[in-house]
Amino acid sequence: MNQHIARIALVVRDYDEAIAYYTSILKFQLIEDTILSETKRWVVVAPQGTGSCQLLLAKAATEDQRLAIGNQSGGRVFLFLYTDDIERDYQNLLDQDVTIIREKTTEPYGTVAVFADLYGNLWDLIQPISEV
Repeated sequence: MNQHIARIALVVRDYDEAIAYYTSILKFQLIEDTILSETKRWVVVAPQGTGSCQLLLAKAATEDQRLAIGNQSGGRVFLFLYTDDIERDYQNLLDQDVTIIREKTTEPYGTVAVFADLYGNLWDLIQPISEV
């Protein structure tokens, strides 16, 4: 059996606002931005040099979806961004005034920091020990 997670839907307030954040602040690539209707687009972003998992930026269409923006995981860390250079990427977060929830620490599995994206979703930025 050969399976993998290709995309994770991330509920956002506005397509253009989310694209700007993920491409300008986090330095992700815009993979696709296709208009599907007057109110719906298919917007996919991914980290540079990504393996296979991408984010589908899904604009909230209902009140329940709007309430989930920034809290899709109930306040827990939601997404895990692995890096080959945590110093570079952590400094970028600081330079871009991204909210740091937990400063860098060294853990048995690598170096990790927790940050919040523009909507408040929590992310782990991790340089695994195998890449240190």
